[in-house]
Amino acid sequence: MNHPISSPTPVFTPNGNDRDFLADFAALSDFGATPGGGVERQAATAADGEQRAWLHEWLTSRGFEVHYDNVGNQFGLFTINPGAPYVLSGSHLDSQPLGGRYDGAYGVLASAHAAHRAVRHWAGSESRPRYNVAVVNWFNEEGSRFKPSMMGSSVFTGKLPVGTALATADPAGTTVETALREIGTIGDFEGPDVAAYAEIHIEQGRGLEHDNTAIGLVESTWAARKYQVVVRGEQSHTGSTIMADRRDALLGASLLVVAVRELAEQSTDVPLHTSVSEMTILPNSPVVVAREVHLHVDLRSPDEALLDAAAKKLVESIPGIEERASVSIEQVQTHGWGVAPFPTAGVELAAEAADKLGLSHQNVMTVAGHDSVNMKDVAPSVMLFVPSVEGISHNEGEFTHDRDVCAGTDLLTEVLSRLMSGALDHST
Repeated sequence: MNHPISSPTPVFTPNGNDRDFLADFAALSDFGATPGGGVERQAATAADGEQRAWLHEWLTSRGFEVHYDNVGNQFGLFTINPGAPYVLSGSHLDSQPLGGRYDGAYGVLASAHAAHRAVRHWAGSESRPRYNVAVVNWFNEEGSRFKPSMMGSSVFTGKLPVGTALATADPAGTTVETALREIGTIGDFEGPDVAAYAEIHIEQGRGLEHDNTAIGLVESTWAARKYQVVVRGEQSHTGSTIMADRRDALLGASLLVVAVRELAEQSTDVPLHTSVSEMTILPNSPVVVAREVHLHVDLRSPDEALLDAAAKKLVESIPGIEERASVSIEQVQTHGWGVAPFPTAGVELAAEAADKLGLSHQNVMTVAGHDSVNMKDVAPSVMLFVPSVEGISHNEGEFTHDRDVCAGTDLLTEVLSRLMSGALDHST
């Protein structure tokens, strides 16, 4: 896939830090690499285990201590002041099937480099930081192999019981606990005492690129509602069963898919994103009318009232679908989150740091869920975006220019250094 630059930009000449980062990013991108230029390394697969081992070695060779908690979150701790809390920074290394190289992985590696640079900064200073620094690779942020998404940070923040997470099985019946033990990255570490959290990520949208802006300062989340839907019909012969007698679960599911899309099409004033992103058909035989279909429905909007209204409208459409297809439909909300702000003080801190580095910036909302959405509820948190070319994500063609990933890493370094000095101690 070509990635044209829409307007002339200054030539990017990487410095030593940039070259080190880009070399490490190229090495990381080899794990689970796909022919289309992306990666395939779903949570707790062999490729995920290999990249975790690579990160483990990278951190320990630079003086970090690496530990794993009981749901497979990977922490690298650098202790300057024994007994003091940690400024934690990270993202996730797991990917979607045929996913992109940057989603999550950029944030983990940027955090590792920024933390290491911050340590060097404080080592050369006459003063000592108030807080230590730590890097985290959250387990199963993507939620593709194991549901729900953001699993590791949900357990860490107490939003999901660890027993529930460990017992969760993938479509083949392998549990999270079994999969983590197979790759050897499950432990008994309770996690660091967190003073503040920072995360950087590709935008996964067109906004920053369109506005020719280097950095997005996340000030709030979109709201999201996610549902598991089961459509039940009756298994029968595709040829001999007369049409009037059919209870086709796939027909009911198809009508539901259309209803979900129409919700978005009907919302013309305020954005509403809707998807049916997963479907399992039983028995999935070429000569059998489907008896059961499982679907995953995803609704998102920056307007929580609109999102609630859309969810209500979807429920109201179900009886008509049941009658038309002669099926029954069960819908259960599995998880979600509301429109919620990030700390204003964190946005202001990041803006000041960006100004110091001469990086253009603007306040944005995050449409996608990130581990910071969980972490902001338990610690002062900063969320940063760098541009995504053409807004492509969860796709092998995902791409961000070297100048942008390097600029973002520079900014994250400055943010971590400030957080380590206690800059957000009195934020709310």
